[in-house]
Amino acid sequence: MNSTTGSDTPTDNTAAMPNLFLPDVPEPLVRAAFARSPGNEIASGKLASTDSSAALVANAFGWFLQRPDQLPAFPPHADLDWPATRVDVERQMRFPWLGGRHPWLDTAVETPRHLIGVESKRFEPFRDAKRPQLSDAYDRGVWGEGMQPWTQLRDDLRASPYLFCRVDAAQLVKHAFGLVTEARRIGKAPVLLYLYAEPARVPAGALAQHREEVARLSTLVKGAAVRFAACTWRAWLATFTGPAALHAKRVIDRYQP
Repeated sequence: MNSTTGSDTPTDNTAAMPNLFLPDVPEPLVRAAFARSPGNEIASGKLASTDSSAALVANAFGWFLQRPDQLPAFPPHADLDWPATRVDVERQMRFPWLGGRHPWLDTAVETPRHLIGVESKRFEPFRDAKRPQLSDAYDRGVWGEGMQPWTQLRDDLRASPYLFCRVDAAQLVKHAFGLVTEARRIGKAPVLLYLYAEPARVPAGALAQHREEVARLSTLVKGAAVRFAACTWRAWLATFTGPAALHAKRVIDRYQP
C-alpha cells in the first residue's frame, strides 16, 4: 500500500463511519502510527472507506500491536522463528543515507531473528499501471552481499518499464533496499511479504495476470538476501485460531479481502 508517496484514493470523511476501528483494536496506537507516516490516511478520510487498503491493514494488524505473540505466522514464512515479538503498522525503513524519501512498510513484524516487512495490496494492482521510477540514488553500492537479484530487477525495470503491469515491482525493490538496511541495523534477517487481496468485483483475467506476475517476480529474486514471498489475505486470515479467529471474521465481514 504505502510507498514513499502513499497510494489510496480519498473517498469519505471519517464521520461517515463512526466505528472506524474494529473491536479491541487499540485506536490511540493506530492513530499515532498513521500520524507519523506521510500518507495522511486518517485526516484525508481514506481510512473511513471499506475499500481502503490502509483501513484493512490498520484493523487487521492493529489488533496485534499489544499482543504480537498471537500474530499467526504467514503461510509462506511459517518456517521462521515464530512467535512474533513486535508488530508495527506504518514503519519506516530508512536507506543508508540522510535526506530524500525513505520507504514506509504497511506493517513490520519482528521475530527473535527476523524482520518481516509487509506490503499490502487490494485494488491498487488493478488500476492503471505506473511507469517504474528508480533514481540513480539506488545505484549506490551500499546494499551488501546477496542483493544482486534485487539490483538486477532494478536494472531490468529501467530497461523494460512494462515488465510488470499489475505488480508495482519498483516499489518492492525500494522496500527490499530499505528492509536490508534496517535489518542490518538491528541485527536481524530481512524478509519481504507481499500480502494481496483478490476482490470479487475484479475480473478473473486481471486476477490471473496479477498472480502470474507475483510468481514471476518471486522467481527473479529467489535466493536474495531479502527473502521474498507472497500470500493472499484470505489464505492468511484462514489460519487464525482462538480469540484471533473472531477478529479474522470481523475483518472479512467488513473488508471482504
